[in-house]
Amino acid sequence: MQDTNNEKDALLLEKRFIDLSRTAYQRDIITYSDFLNLNEQNILHTLPKDKLFTRIVSFGGYDAAERQMAAFIPDALYLRWGKKEAGPEDIDYPFRALKIAPLNKKFAEELSHRDYLGAVLNLGIERSKTGDILVSGDSALIFVHRDMAAVVSGELTRIRHTSVRADEVPVSEISYQPACEEIRGTVASVRLDSLLALAFSSSRTRLTGLIEGAKVYVNGRLVTSNGYQPAEGDVVSVRGMGKFRFEGCGSRTRKNRITVTVSKYI
Repeated sequence: MQDTNNEKDALLLEKRFIDLSRTAYQRDIITYSDFLNLNEQNILHTLPKDKLFTRIVSFGGYDAAERQMAAFIPDALYLRWGKKEAGPEDIDYPFRALKIAPLNKKFAEELSHRDYLGAVLNLGIERSKTGDILVSGDSALIFVHRDMAAVVSGELTRIRHTSVRADEVPVSEISYQPACEEIRGTVASVRLDSLLALAFSSSRTRLTGLIEGAKVYVNGRLVTSNGYQPAEGDVVSVRGMGKFRFEGCGSRTRKNRITVTVSKYI
């Protein structure tokens, strides 16, 4: 029953994407999705190209964003812009960035990602209207749909026992770089399961189940093959565990193993 529901949800989402693309083409405007999680992005990017009427550019507020909005852009706009490619700076994505900070740092609690997310959802805002939440020290940056920005700014006054305020920050001024831990090791071959075992200090057997269980994404696309070979610079995300970037290969050892480096987001 669960698989049937998932398939039905996927088909409805595909139809929504096709409708957004058709509207953009017919009305010669940019249309937007809500914030998409990795699975939803995978459904979008694996849609057959002949089902879509426009190009797609996704963005979540910063380069490494996990939750992203998709913009459906008709070719006519590219001609008008005089460009073959468009970036986030060309597109007015309908989301805002808000910095949530304590009113009094002295009495502030240590708040987690879950605390911030729970407080925002308790305002009645749907998860699809919120993007990534970047926690840094005693504050956090959250991306929300522009229609919800005023709600968060006006109504979010407390998280747990900490009084807070939310102020808008121009998205164009955000240059967030997630902290990373460099991990080096050796592998018999540059396969997805081997890199996961290195990055998460776990057995290949356990991680094989995650890959086959549709919990691993490479650059936002679902990968279910253990033998998949990531390319240098690919970002691998594992639902519930985190993500890392494959930095590349080095020399071979005397035992003919390959030296590899990954940067794990922390």
